[in-house]
Amino acid sequence: MAETSEAKPDPYAQAAEAALRGARAAVLGICASVALAVIKILAGVIGNAYALIADGVESILDVFSSLVVWGSLRIAAAPPNERYPYGYGRVEPLAALVASLTLLAAAVGIAIESVREIVTPHHAPASFTLVVLVGVVIVKGIMFRGLARAGAAIGSQALQGDAVHHRADAITSSAAFLGILIARIGGPGYESADDWAALIACGVIAFNGVRLFRSALTEVLDVAPPDEIAAGIRKIAGSVAGVAEIDKCRVRKSGIGYFVELHVVVDGNLPVRVGHTIAHQVKDSLLAGGLGILDAAIHIEPT
Repeated sequence: MAETSEAKPDPYAQAAEAALRGARAAVLGICASVALAVIKILAGVIGNAYALIADGVESILDVFSSLVVWGSLRIAAAPPNERYPYGYGRVEPLAALVASLTLLAAAVGIAIESVREIVTPHHAPASFTLVVLVGVVIVKGIMFRGLARAGAAIGSQALQGDAVHHRADAITSSAAFLGILIARIGGPGYESADDWAALIACGVIAFNGVRLFRSALTEVLDVAPPDEIAAGIRKIAGSVAGVAEIDKCRVRKSGIGYFVELHVVVDGNLPVRVGHTIAHQVKDSLLAGGLGILDAAIHIEPT
């Protein structure tokens, strides 16, 4: 059968473009986190609000994790080579693991300092810190939704993990707001309310860190993708002329794309050359099917 001259889509080029879009989104998150961290720490120091200072420290860790995510997406965009024939997709979930560990480290560090502040008498926080926290919660909420959508659109575990960081930051800021409000309303004896709020927020941060760690770890260990991905692969492959049925279908995620191993059943009386052609047609259909498949190994099985 003659080869067609029609240009075929390059799945690696498409994955690289998606990774670069994610990297741009991560840069916006980095810039916002830097600005918010400076504002929160300064406001916390001036306004005597440890919960706000702790929140600012957590934002600094957000900057670190966002830098890791940005770097991983830039690396994941590199094409495969002889030494790394499957590309650099594994860097992306590894970055998510690093991001999850920074969340856990932040939870432990803030918890220790919160306990220290609880047992140390201090003045009540200034009222203006409440205004700062309202602005922080709004900005962080917007950042979470934007990065979560971007991560889901390109299938990036690391970028979605970065979004979780910003949601955790919004939660800690909300807890700080509540604690400072109680301290202001309660008066003498309630000065440590913002520290208790920071301590409670640590539990939320730790929960998010553990959940992100488990999600990233399963991807590193080649967990099966969502059922709809495998169903879509079977549907596309089964629609190719000459395919009698689909036997085995193994899929593993690598970064923001998938590698597929598919066993296709064809008429056992067909010539080898025809079976080979069918295998190529199945592979081409999968690569062009819009499922983010980077490569597919097709095995022909006779009926």
